[in-house]
Amino acid sequence: MPFTLSVNGKSTTVDVPGDMPLLWVLRDVLDLPATKYGCGIGQCGACTVHLRGAAVRSCQTPVSAATGPITTLEGLSSDGSHPLQRAWEEIDVPQCGYCQAGQIMSAAALLTRNPKPTDADIDTAMNGNLCRCATYVRIRQAIHRAAAMTTSSAGSAYAEPGLRT
Repeated sequence: MPFTLSVNGKSTTVDVPGDMPLLWVLRDVLDLPATKYGCGIGQCGACTVHLRGAAVRSCQTPVSAATGPITTLEGLSSDGSHPLQRAWEEIDVPQCGYCQAGQIMSAAALLTRNPKPTDADIDTAMNGNLCRCATYVRIRQAIHRAAAMTTSSAGSAYAEPGLRT
């Protein structure tokens, strides 16, 4: 069955079963490999993307439910200039890097809602994004760094493609 999706600001039609997880549509059909398969049950956060601006687990989201704008890590910026991507590099967050796309996407959703989060806000928002390398302290530092990079109106650097106000 064909579905028309808005992914990273571009409209595309895919002909897949309605119960196919969004994760597989993104990775295998649309060739957007940043979104990772981790656990397949929505518990690790490696597959996190934004759907209508909210962080969702794409392994548990059927493509038929993917109405509205979808943003993957590739959609935050084409050149790695998004404040979170820059902060991740500056703080040297990743070790193995496998979970980092999901971590960044959860952090971006947080900063859209709350441009100046506290440690407690970050811990709550990032709960459920697992990191085998335990870089949680650096992840928190990078989120604070990205928040500090924003000098224009609150949250504008974190707006989703197609959701800018």
